[in-house]
Amino acid sequence: MVEKRWNYKKLPSSEIVDTLSKELGVSYEIATLLGQRGVGTFDEAKHFFRPSLSDLYDPFLMADMTVAVERLSKAVEQNEKILIYGDYDVDGTTSVAMFYGFLQKYIHQNIEFYIPDRYAEGYGVSQKGIEYAAENGFALIVSLDCGIKSVDKVAWAKEHAVDFIICDHHRPGDELPDAVAVLDPKREDCQYPFKELTGCGVGFKLLQAYCQVKDIDVNLLLPYLDLVVTSISCDIVPIVGENRVLAFYGLQQLNTNPRTGLKALIKSASLEGKMDITKVVFGLGPRINAAGRIRHAYDAVDLMLSEDEQKAEEFARVIGQHNTDRKGLDSSITAEALEMIAQNSDLVAAKSTVLFNEAWHKGVIGIVASRCIEKYHRPTIILTESHGNAAGSARSVPGFDVYDAIEECSEHLIQFGGHTFAAGLTLELNQIDNFKRKFEEVVSRKILQEQLSPLIEIDLALPLSAITDKFHRIMSQMSPFGPQNMTPVFVSHKVQLYGAPIKMKEKHLKFQAFQEGSAAFTCVGFGMVEDFFDKLLEVQTCSICYTIEINEWQGKKSFQLMLKDIKFE
Repeated sequence: MVEKRWNYKKLPSSEIVDTLSKELGVSYEIATLLGQRGVGTFDEAKHFFRPSLSDLYDPFLMADMTVAVERLSKAVEQNEKILIYGDYDVDGTTSVAMFYGFLQKYIHQNIEFYIPDRYAEGYGVSQKGIEYAAENGFALIVSLDCGIKSVDKVAWAKEHAVDFIICDHHRPGDELPDAVAVLDPKREDCQYPFKELTGCGVGFKLLQAYCQVKDIDVNLLLPYLDLVVTSISCDIVPIVGENRVLAFYGLQQLNTNPRTGLKALIKSASLEGKMDITKVVFGLGPRINAAGRIRHAYDAVDLMLSEDEQKAEEFARVIGQHNTDRKGLDSSITAEALEMIAQNSDLVAAKSTVLFNEAWHKGVIGIVASRCIEKYHRPTIILTESHGNAAGSARSVPGFDVYDAIEECSEHLIQFGGHTFAAGLTLELNQIDNFKRKFEEVVSRKILQEQLSPLIEIDLALPLSAITDKFHRIMSQMSPFGPQNMTPVFVSHKVQLYGAPIKMKEKHLKFQAFQEGSAAFTCVGFGMVEDFFDKLLEVQTCSICYTIEINEWQGKKSFQLMLKDIKFE
């Protein structure tokens, strides 16, 4: 077992905590959680607990927004053919479903959508895609969640009388494509106040701007927020600022009146109770992704556009089967990858993992990279053969920028792109060994020793007696939880067991725990039997690290502490 690091978040000043506690009438612990999330005044707390659509920024603060709206308006007024082009992942497919769905319903019918084939065309704007547009008389392509690095492709399109509006959120390269408009908050010359929108979020801002100019009721966009929150959840972007507002109202939509396709997905995934970010990430996301991984992402877009309940349920069933197939591939390839590491002492001792197998399925290599990090906590790249080259997915660990590390190895690459913690890359087969050596050298030079150990970010130490109905009710109102506003994690020290621990299915741990003066709480630790069961039989006290959930059984509700780690005193 690799010992996990417990890192306590910085506590806000006592003045902020005292002020919030008095003005809001909340406990010291709740006031502390708010202060850690940047809330320092009554008004800030009001906006935090009650996000408002009026808090959304003016879309025209984004560079190129005016010209983007003008070009879209021209296309509509002159009845030009418009192609809505998106990536094959969750952000890309939700973007296309949102943008195409809204335009087609309210604005413009001379429109199609296009999703590249993961295996035949690869990530981003493809030559095949723009050739399709040119050959079929499309005057305008709106690309969503891709295009920011497609300099050559956009130039080719322009030569063939096809204009581009790019809606992207990835880091630009040194040169921006020569598109009519490039909407990307991460452009260095873009003054838009919020930089962490998803591709779907950028597309939403373009539609918001168009509605403002054309005096279209912006409320017509609100039913599409269930797609926006799906993109926000699954693209693992910070759920703060504008994303928090969009996610808040998106979850409302998802829980009260979700579109037919998402409702069918929720049903097929057997997701019970109120939908939250976690359920979207682990329940909806893999199913939407599975369409593009195993067959074609058109299935996912068709599902999200479907208004026929029976057809939607059939789509959902097919996608569910894709997801089952994906799980089988994921499991077998992960086992092979972990065995490759275990059998090679150099790989075991390395600061990075780069593995290649020409037979691995391209659709699951990103998942396999994440699985490898669960076992060997370090930046990981999984490569497979694709069209005579090696294609790979990279994943990182907290605090380490894998995109920057890959960029330092660019002399060995054909192309690359992505984020701080996830990236994609393509290289020639004869460059794999050179890339491996260079990547390991870069990671070894840049990574800190502590980044090679799993990290648990802890909000604060909490006495078990502080866990009350009121505490949990107020804490729950801090949702939606996600990056930069994670579900609060607590530590309780000198905890005693009430009775003996129990094994569930020989893997999972369950016991009752209390502190002096507190009630006993049920503690559950998934996959923790091997590491902790025997030790718990020997000790009298321990420290537990956990989140708080409500367990409902036979109509009765009770608190349940979901363990993340245990340390012995």
